Amino acid sequence: MIYGYIRVSTREQNEDRQLVALRELSIEEDNLFVDKQSGKDFERPRYRQMVRKLKKDDLLYVKSIDRLGRNYGEILEQWRILTKEKGIDIVVLDMPLLDTRRGKDLMGTFLSDIVLQVLSFVAENERANIRQRQAEGIAAAKARGVRFGRPPRPLPDSYHSAYHRWKAGAITGTAAAKECGMALSTFRYQAEIYEKLNLQ
Repeated sequence: MIYGYIRVSTREQNEDRQLVALRELSIEEDNLFVDKQSGKDFERPRYRQMVRKLKKDDLLYVKSIDRLGRNYGEILEQWRILTKEKGIDIVVLDMPLLDTRRGKDLMGTFLSDIVLQVLSFVAENERANIRQRQAEGIAAAKARGVRFGRPPRPLPDSYHSAYHRWKAGAITGTAAAKECGMALSTFRYQAEIYEKLNLQ
């Protein structure tokens, strides 16, 4: 049997590029498995479902090597499970050298393993570089005064009065927070800012 696996990192990303490439191979629709999951939790129900179906000598196509895992170690582990434990062949469309149907002898396996390790490392390294560039971009933006996240909500009109009565011990923090329509932790957090800014 021939299978195809597609993964995109978010529900907003489009899987069409991978889908077009795999459909050109005349893979049956029932044998195309698609996951839309973030790299963070990497829950892949369709991948697990596909692996359960795979039998010895089946063939799996993926568009690129990083579809198999989110990091170097995971890609290598999935490759080992699929090729050694399940006994299937894998073809990586973006990298013709990674085609386990070719070179079944010791030298072919050795070369395939080397290429796999190098590519897995490159894929992970590129993701690390992207994360670093994002972090540097965010830091530069913050240094320019760009604010991220939702703007802070203004304090309710009742905050000043509730804060002073709470500081004076006339009411508890819970009562003061309730009066302001806040969680107690939010009330206390705002109180720290209030004090630092000398607004009392």
